Amino acid sequence: MLTVLVTGSGGLIGSEAVRFYCEKGYRVVGIDNDMRRYFFGDSASTASQYHQLKNAYPEQYVHETVDIRDAESLKRIFEQYQESLQLIIHTAAQPSHDWAAREPLTDFAVNATGTLHLLEHTRIFAPRAVFIFCSTNKVYGDRPNSLPLQEQETRWDLSSNHPAYTGINELMSIDTCKHSLFGASKVAADILVQEYGRYFGMKTVCFRGGCLTGAGHAGAQLHGFLSYLMRCTLAEEPYTVFGYQGKQVRDNIHSRDLLRAFDCFFQNPRIGEVYNIGGGRPNSCSMLEAIALCEQVTGKKLSWRYQPQAREGDHQWWISDLSKFKSHYPGWNITLSLEEILSEMLSQNCPKASGSNAAL
Repeated sequence: MLTVLVTGSGGLIGSEAVRFYCEKGYRVVGIDNDMRRYFFGDSASTASQYHQLKNAYPEQYVHETVDIRDAESLKRIFEQYQESLQLIIHTAAQPSHDWAAREPLTDFAVNATGTLHLLEHTRIFAPRAVFIFCSTNKVYGDRPNSLPLQEQETRWDLSSNHPAYTGINELMSIDTCKHSLFGASKVAADILVQEYGRYFGMKTVCFRGGCLTGAGHAGAQLHGFLSYLMRCTLAEEPYTVFGYQGKQVRDNIHSRDLLRAFDCFFQNPRIGEVYNIGGGRPNSCSMLEAIALCEQVTGKKLSWRYQPQAREGDHQWWISDLSKFKSHYPGWNITLSLEEILSEMLSQNCPKASGSNAAL
């Protein structure tokens, strides 16, 4: 039976991948040891998600409670499936730059060393498989902050005639800037994925995501701003905005649209590729704009406060330029708007949040 392996299978993108490929008839092996609970607390646990997946797809979904830092346990899985592995989707990560500063060794071991283990086992046991890596726009560090941003009423933005107005492309340098330790560990992983493609001829790709979101996101204080913002609004919990007058900008892509992009690459893979991926300008918002949208969708007023100090290495403005990916895969596009994403979060009755801080 043809097999897809998904790391971080209980997370937002991982669980979406499990459902996507189970529905297509693949056997899906999911790897998740619920480290998100360790990172962000009980409310961010992914355990219930992968139990739901097992119940929904009992004949197709195989769960492995394995730590990607454990090379021997990963080897056992790859040895078992070998050439039946058609696709590896690597979403497991420590995803917060604030958290990374607390435990740099853990952050690097999960993000960089774990990725190396997966790449090497793929090279040895399933060299023809497609390897998709969930990278991040944080590999560019604070380089985007050097853009000539102009302060507007509710957001920082570029003039409409600036080359990056429609988004930042893959040619932006990742050097001589501040990344955060999380950004550095993801850079290491990103370069490894590219190198295994270019050096060994493997079909690998790095998707450098903006804000990946959706109703299934277990938003936490330090990660998953849009989900956590909506949860705080619904639960009437206080929220903290960090720096830039609340006018920092992000683009947002729903997990289903991202999975469609992954599948486009899977169906027609390339070697050592890199794409910036996100919602683009139409799905962009500032923190202030996101708060207003959440209040509009929920009909509730959010209680929030402003902390003037921005986070280390944080982006003041990020919109993904999608033109490279669209030129390679012209059949793909964004199908869910920002308003539709928030409405879906509301309709699925996001659980109440705990804690009083959140970060964009």
